[in-house]
Amino acid sequence: MDYFSPLLGQPQAIELLTQGVLQNRVPPAYLFAGTNGIGRSLAARCYLELLLCHNAANPSLVQHKLRQENHPDVLWIQPSYQHQGQIYTAKEAEEKGLKRKTPPSIRLEQIRGITNFVSRPPLEASRSVVIIEDAQTMAESAANALLKTLEEPGQATLILIAPSPDSILSTLVSRCQKIPFYRLDKETIKKVLRKTGNEEILENKAILDLAAGSPGEAIASYKQLQQISPELLKSATQLPKSPRQALELAKQIDKELNSEAQF
Repeated sequence: MDYFSPLLGQPQAIELLTQGVLQNRVPPAYLFAGTNGIGRSLAARCYLELLLCHNAANPSLVQHKLRQENHPDVLWIQPSYQHQGQIYTAKEAEEKGLKRKTPPSIRLEQIRGITNFVSRPPLEASRSVVIIEDAQTMAESAANALLKTLEEPGQATLILIAPSPDSILSTLVSRCQKIPFYRLDKETIKKVLRKTGNEEILENKAILDLAAGSPGEAIASYKQLQQISPELLKSATQLPKSPRQALELAKQIDKELNSEAQF
């Protein structure tokens, strides 16, 4: 079965990951390095299926649990916010209407959760798997705590997803097998956008140029564009003629868009 069929435009990554499993040479940690929106997280999901279904007694059941996101031996970590002692992902924070003044980050509490997770033997699979999205958002304390886990991962494989090796501590990079991901060419971007039901973006050359080889960035930018009112969009595309006008525009942007959308 071709577990990587959903992933387009990353043949080198697919080959490296597939051969590691087939040759039974799975490292304790990977670094999926590349810009946002080119398939790193999708590759991690595909790899999970390959890794945990390989030699499994019932691959179909493993696949079902992975797609339902309830496999007991998989832990997926995303940057988060802390509010009143609770940790929320960006999506959860948005659903709860929490005000956010800074971008989310991977927190020390989450790394401690990883340590506890990998300290126990896997329940159903031959190994546990931890995926850390946007690993570059880790504070130094969190990164140092993760380093200790990478030194003794037990029966676990960790996947760090980051823009580049330079974006995280070199001591973490040295303990990972690096899997490079590359920006996609125009034809592959078109295939991805059609496959994901985003054909309308193909008509917007400005969005495609802004995406610079990243279909994920194209989709995110297009969705953001739809959330901006026509009035604000018109104001923002005209150069302010005075400091007062610039301040009024800034106030309008601050009123309509949350901090993440402003960035």
